[in-house]
Amino acid sequence: MYMPREPLQPTGQASSMGLPAILTPSQILDVFRRQWPLIVGLAAAVVVIVAAYVLTAAPRFTANARILMDTRQNQLLETQKIVGAAFIDTGVVDSQVELLMSENLISSVVRTNNLVSDPEFNPKPGLVSTLLSHLSSGGSAPASEERRVQKVVEAIQSNLKVDRVGTTYVLSVNYTALDPAKAASIANAIAEAYILGGLEAKYESTKRAGQWLQARSVELRDAATQADRAVQTFRAQNNIVGTSRGLMSDQELTDVNSQLTQAKAATAEAKARLDRVNSVIDKDVVQATVSEALNNSVITRLRAQYLDLSAQYADWSSRFGANHQASINLANRMTELRKSIQDEVRRIRDGSQSDYEIARAREQSVQTQLDTLVKQASSSSQTQVELRNLESAADTSRTLYNNFLEKYQQATQQETFPITDARIIATAVPPDRKSSPKTLLLLAVGSVAGLLLGTGAAFARELMNDVFRTPGDVEDNLGIKCLGILPAVPAAASLERRGNDGADSRRYMSDFVVGNPFSRYAETLRSIKVSIDAAQMGRPMKVVGIASSLPKEGKTTVTANLGHLVAMTGHRTIVIDGDLHTCSLTRTLASDAKAGLLEALAAPADVASFIQTTGTSGLHVLPAVVPQRMINAADVMASTAMAELLGKLRESYDYVFVDLAPLMPVTDAKASNHLLDGMVYVIEWGRTRRSAVVESIGGAGAVYDKILGAVLNRAESGALRRIEGYKGVYYNRYYVEK
Repeated sequence: MYMPREPLQPTGQASSMGLPAILTPSQILDVFRRQWPLIVGLAAAVVVIVAAYVLTAAPRFTANARILMDTRQNQLLETQKIVGAAFIDTGVVDSQVELLMSENLISSVVRTNNLVSDPEFNPKPGLVSTLLSHLSSGGSAPASEERRVQKVVEAIQSNLKVDRVGTTYVLSVNYTALDPAKAASIANAIAEAYILGGLEAKYESTKRAGQWLQARSVELRDAATQADRAVQTFRAQNNIVGTSRGLMSDQELTDVNSQLTQAKAATAEAKARLDRVNSVIDKDVVQATVSEALNNSVITRLRAQYLDLSAQYADWSSRFGANHQASINLANRMTELRKSIQDEVRRIRDGSQSDYEIARAREQSVQTQLDTLVKQASSSSQTQVELRNLESAADTSRTLYNNFLEKYQQATQQETFPITDARIIATAVPPDRKSSPKTLLLLAVGSVAGLLLGTGAAFARELMNDVFRTPGDVEDNLGIKCLGILPAVPAAASLERRGNDGADSRRYMSDFVVGNPFSRYAETLRSIKVSIDAAQMGRPMKVVGIASSLPKEGKTTVTANLGHLVAMTGHRTIVIDGDLHTCSLTRTLASDAKAGLLEALAAPADVASFIQTTGTSGLHVLPAVVPQRMINAADVMASTAMAELLGKLRESYDYVFVDLAPLMPVTDAKASNHLLDGMVYVIEWGRTRRSAVVESIGGAGAVYDKILGAVLNRAESGALRRIEGYKGVYYNRYYVEK
């Protein structure tokens, strides 16, 4: 059962955009497949331009010299730098790079090598350049010498490149010129100027430092002399006498303090000896502890004698008895020895007592002397403080003067040392191959750039595409089925190029399927017929209009060939020229007709007398002979007579095809739409705007409901093969083109 589709909404974004918001890989591949000639063409154009530049551009040569920044060589001649470099950091290296490219250094190279007169930097001006220079300068005097030097400096700076080699302290000086020898010469001149400039800068810095040190040394010498004089004056005014070990008062105080310490030690020693003697005087003098405590040789000797007599007395007493005269004599002698030991102990005690008293008296004397000196020192402390301040100031001035004098002598010596912090480690030599233009690199970059440009242009073209090229374009933008793509008839254009009139071309195109029944064109028309037959299952589908949005889209050719194809299958087929404005079908199939549709509308019963048979297919044609434009063509096409005529033709024919006028310029097709069973919409491939088609059928819901499908006409064969490349190489082998 026939179900009318929803009305077309002409305001959708799909009608004005060529690409969806998000592209899938297959869609991207389709873009490349459709636009590869544009991509390849732009890439080839860019490569040709690059190749032309490579062939015509003058070769340029780059020479390289290398400089090593090394501050360690100065350490062989000096232990302390007056003006020197410490550890070289990245900022210092970058500063040297800028110095090598500085205007002052390059201007010295220009003047030294007289590059102002070099033809490469000072070419002879042509007529155009002379006029431009004259106009820009306003007719002023010629450029000065400084201005000419400035121009040469700018030219050298534009061709000079200085880089740091990796993270090392090596600087690479690259200069590019047309002549390889000149490139090497200028690179070496810049490197040598840098070395010489470093020497001169160091010499000038050292010289200025020496002059400043000399002046400062004189000032410091006078200051040190004045400080020394102030110290001596203060000493004389305050009667301060100094020795090699300091002030006399300080020395005397130190000596007395030392004597007091010694006196206290002697007193303590004497007191300890006296206490030791007193501790043993009341004990038995012959005991061993007494002799050990006193440590006296006399007591030790007497005790030894006493012990010997004691042993002998014990022996004799046991043998002869205690009352024996010999034993009594031994006892008397032992008593005398004990008394001698006691006398010696008392003598030692008296001596120790005397020593102790003497030590105490001496300690008290020294203490009294020290107290006196301390009082004297306290009274002169302020004077000592002032003296020390003066001496400290004098010492500081003298030390500072000596340091500056030493630095001045070092600076004077450094002026004669021809050593710089950099040296040339690689001298530039004339290169044997050009550095630019780099042929392979430029061609590779040009190819990539061309491909990118072509790809961008391809996607831009697709984005701005407002025409129909694929069945998906039709279905996505119009919501109707695409019945097929009709390729352009290949011989039609060649007939026109050979000078044939339009009639020959129209006749060839109108019966193309008769001579090429197995071509793709014929097979696409068969697809249209199948769609018409399929529609007949749900509703009557005999009268089918062939329409388009704009003139010259090929609907007449489609109508004629579709009629021929259906007639060749044995069906009764008639085509009606329903375009009463141009009557193009009549001029194509029945150019000699004298009467036709208008007469048949006046006498429907005699319609057979106005029908002609054309070609070998047996196709019937109802022409339209209109002597002049009709102002009521739409009324005629929508009249009751037209309905009656079509009803009569329904009874006589299996297929009735009506070649309608285009929808946008005139309203004939819209007016006669109710008389048709269906409509096939012809859209010119790659030319008809989507907006035009949407506008023509979007506002006519009845027309939109009658459309069985659309057919894309006059597709370019080459582009069609690219678009349908995914179908494989065997797809077109089923078609036979004559």
